[in-house]
Amino acid sequence: MHTACETTNQANLHSCRGSEFFKSMPAEALADFERLLAPSAYPTGVVVFSETEPCSGIYIVLDGEVKLSINSADGRRLSFRIAKAGEVLGLSSALSGGAYEMTADTLYPAKVAHISRAVFLQFLARHPAVYQSVAREMVRTYNAACDQLRMVGLSTSVPERLACLLLKWSDEPDRRPERTARCRLSLTHEQIGEFIGASRETVTRTLSTFKSHHLVAQNGCTLTIPNRLALESYARG
Repeated sequence: MHTACETTNQANLHSCRGSEFFKSMPAEALADFERLLAPSAYPTGVVVFSETEPCSGIYIVLDGEVKLSINSADGRRLSFRIAKAGEVLGLSSALSGGAYEMTADTLYPAKVAHISRAVFLQFLARHPAVYQSVAREMVRTYNAACDQLRMVGLSTSVPERLACLLLKWSDEPDRRPERTARCRLSLTHEQIGEFIGASRETVTRTLSTFKSHHLVAQNGCTLTIPNRLALESYARG
């Protein structure tokens, strides 16, 4: 008979198996990897690990969302992306033995599993084929970071950057571009600004402009994009 905890853990693992990292693993390696996962519950706003902190191992998001950012000594922050169920954090640091390159903190209550660096390296030694999955995951993470830097550094205006960010967050596979898209937007305007290098006031003003032009609509924490093509045109300047 399964306990409630075992049932919850199985549900968390099931939600992760759709991620590219899990799907690309050989079945034997996946079963072995899942046996290493011991979920821990994190409330909202908790730092999972910090940049420059010695790497203790990898973290796997099983449920919830974790924000990845880099921070300056004077308190400035650039947020890179939001990791969701099935994503693995700290891979490059675990392989190199160096410090974590980013700070990870929970946006909402989350379940995250930690695997120590020594145990993870032993796992890779047992399943060398998984190095391909690890390499693909690191390339995906690198490309996402490049896209974020390109948006922040090369987009000429805050409206363009905000439009690009909202389009990325509302991206859904197999949905026609002229159809309505939705995304959860429970972040504060200050937090949104950290993704695009803008102040809270500028984000507030730009969102108001988008709403007045019927590019977006908001009902509580749900932001709606009536027509992605229109917002994409705006994002191109």
